Amino acid sequence: MKMTKYKLVRTMLLAILVCAPFAMAQQRQAQVPKSLRLYVFDCGSLNIPDTSPYQLKKEELATTYMSVACFLVAHPKGTLVWDVGAVPDSAFKPGGGPATLRYATSAKPLTAQLAEIGYAPADITYLAFSHFHWDHVGNGNVFAKSTWLVRKAERDMMFAEPPSPRTEPANYSALRTSKTTIITAADFDVFGDGTVVMKSAPGHSPDHQVLFLKLAKTGPVVLSGDLYHYPEERKLKKIPTTEFNAEQTVASRAAVEAFLKKTGAQLWIQHDFTANAKLKKAPLYYD
Repeated sequence: MKMTKYKLVRTMLLAILVCAPFAMAQQRQAQVPKSLRLYVFDCGSLNIPDTSPYQLKKEELATTYMSVACFLVAHPKGTLVWDVGAVPDSAFKPGGGPATLRYATSAKPLTAQLAEIGYAPADITYLAFSHFHWDHVGNGNVFAKSTWLVRKAERDMMFAEPPSPRTEPANYSALRTSKTTIITAADFDVFGDGTVVMKSAPGHSPDHQVLFLKLAKTGPVVLSGDLYHYPEERKLKKIPTTEFNAEQTVASRAAVEAFLKKTGAQLWIQHDFTANAKLKKAPLYYD
């Protein structure tokens, strides 16, 4: 049967409409921002089975859950991914649905969230972790072609034998041969203009660090890593019993609190489930 001209045109239009979203997705690519941006991704949550290591009773907490946040810092000179979740993208099954690791659950792969704003792993200039624990390094292998910014004590711990039970070496094993910059300064200025600075804050782990961001509209922000886990921990001055070095944690907290007071920066507690839920998530961003 011959197709009429009308049916042919209608078929072509339908084909264009069906293919257009895919084509747009394929063509979408992030543009270099004119000023600093911070994207927040939802990398799931932690269902904490026991809060006693934090020296907090369940009734003292608004919720025992912790959030797992991942961040993309987009700068005119490059990009930095800070903390990459607990559950690796490789744990997600085809067809969708959440994935789990230990007591972490995540609803969506990190690479999918990056793709929605036009970024691929190959677009990431730098990779950095606040520290080596399993719930911050889940997608380390995804960024093995980025330059890894790491402090020596943390890297040594990550590749120690036998491995620490507090991490998952299989999720970052490819970083062993990545291009790596060993950070030696207490404050490391990532892009050289004072807007993105990694600050040593040891105690929770051998050389734990926090991230300072100088955002033009939002104002200065410090991403906490695990300097604190719960806001109640900060308010009640509780030190977890599982710290690598409790005395260093006390000193690091005091130094960061003084820095916050001096700069007027906000402290974003990365595991604060309630506060994190209120943050705008990608594709929205802070600038």
